[in-house]
Amino acid sequence: MVQFASTTVALLCWAGYVLAACNYGTSYFPREPNVTVGSFGYTGLNGPLNWYGLNKTANKLCATGRHQSPININASIPTSSDGFVSFKIDSYPEGAVFENLGTTLEVPANGTLVTDSKTYGLTQFHFHTPSEHRIELEHFPMEAHFVFEADDKSVAVVAFVIDLGPADPWLTSVFTYVAGIKTPGQATLTGPLSFTNLEHHLKSNPIYRYSGSLTTPPCTEGVAWIISNKPLYIDAGTYNKVKNVLGFNARYTQNFPGGVNLLQNAADELK
Repeated sequence: MVQFASTTVALLCWAGYVLAACNYGTSYFPREPNVTVGSFGYTGLNGPLNWYGLNKTANKLCATGRHQSPININASIPTSSDGFVSFKIDSYPEGAVFENLGTTLEVPANGTLVTDSKTYGLTQFHFHTPSEHRIELEHFPMEAHFVFEADDKSVAVVAFVIDLGPADPWLTSVFTYVAGIKTPGQATLTGPLSFTNLEHHLKSNPIYRYSGSLTTPPCTEGVAWIISNKPLYIDAGTYNKVKNVLGFNARYTQNFPGGVNLLQNAADELK
């Protein structure tokens, strides 16, 4: 009986008539108790120009920090090989939880990053449209961030810019049921996830590395950024589905690392 029920659920899901993963919220995949919706945004008084104003204590670095992200990546950030980087993400053959936080679309996941003899554990990966980092001034349609944390609470982010083209299969699978989480606070499942090709992508191409910050409040600095210099690809149809749910969620480009904070500079000029 259990086997029959499981088979029925799977057939209904593959039928394609649902907007979210069919078994999300059932005993086969219980609903998450809470999806925390972000308290900041990307436009108006909730946007990046006023993140400091939302919490002047916690978000001070958003307006004063000198190593803020994202940045324009140019010749001052040279490429290197990934010989000192090990990047491994767990597979999710039954899919993983996919949440709309209002500020991004996020997948809690497990994995490890080892770089500079330090081990980090994956907490989640999420998406920005358009890309937050630019490469030689060029924006891309999307960017994926894999966020890792070490035992000492230091943070590293592995990032991939994403262009339009023949889709990388894992991206297509992530967004299988994205139309079902159009409202912030909703959650569903991804399709089956395997990251073998993504791990190979990072290993096989040069990377950019720099020390920056979180690209969301509280804009904490000291974040180790590792960015592939070769884009991933998403097909136009899937990209448009994502845009219909996510909209715009990219922080504006910051000054070069070590340079004066652009908001601080503006405030000084207005005095």
